[in-house]
Formats: sequence, C-alpha cells, structure tokens
Amino acid sequence: MLLPLALLVVALAALLLLWAVWFVVKDRAVILKQLWGAAVVEAVLVVQIVVAGVLVARGAQVADPVSLWGYLVTVLFILPFAALWAFAERTRWSSVVLAIAAVTVMFLEYRLLQIWGA
Repeated sequence: MLLPLALLVVALAALLLLWAVWFVVKDRAVILKQLWGAAVVEAVLVVQIVVAGVLVARGAQVADPVSLWGYLVTVLFILPFAALWAFAERTRWSSVVLAIAAVTVMFLEYRLLQIWGA
C-alpha cells in the first residue's frame, strides 16, 4: 500500500516541478495555484504517513524504522517551508525554491521506498 502512495507523491511532485521550472524559464514568481498544487502533494504525504503508521502498527517489518520515520516526518516539512519562502519572495527565485522542494520530495520518496523494501 505504501508503494502506490509513494508513486502518486512522486508523480504529483514531478508535475509541480515541471510547473515551477516553466515559471523559472518565464521569469515569473510562484502563483497561488502552484501553492495549492503543493498542498495537494502535502495532503497525499499526510495520508502516506498515516498508512505507514498503520502498517507498522500491524506488524510490518522495516529494516531501519528510525530512518523511515525520520524521512516521513522530514518530507512533511519541505513543501510548507518552500511555500512560505515562495510567498515571501515574490521574484523568479520563488519558483526556483518550489522546484528544489519538489525535487527534494521526490528524492526523499525514493529513499523511503528503499528503506521500506530493504
């Protein structure tokens, strides 16, 4: 159950990345619709952490539970932090920050899947 959620997160973050990069190329700041897109990714991340908690509570074995929970909690803070930064920075660099955050979320999801499947 964690794999489909992780793939959904990666797909949504990739779309957000492409949207942010498009704004970087166009030399535009982040718009509210992009922040709503980040909120959708964040909502799926919250669902993912709940599902992971249920699976672990039901006895799913994880190779490194400390790293797993570290990644799960850390990934929850990336997009809100980027959204706050993008809201404060009303230049092209806000789009760069959002793009970097999307890449970071995708990488952390990759690491989560490695830890979960190890």
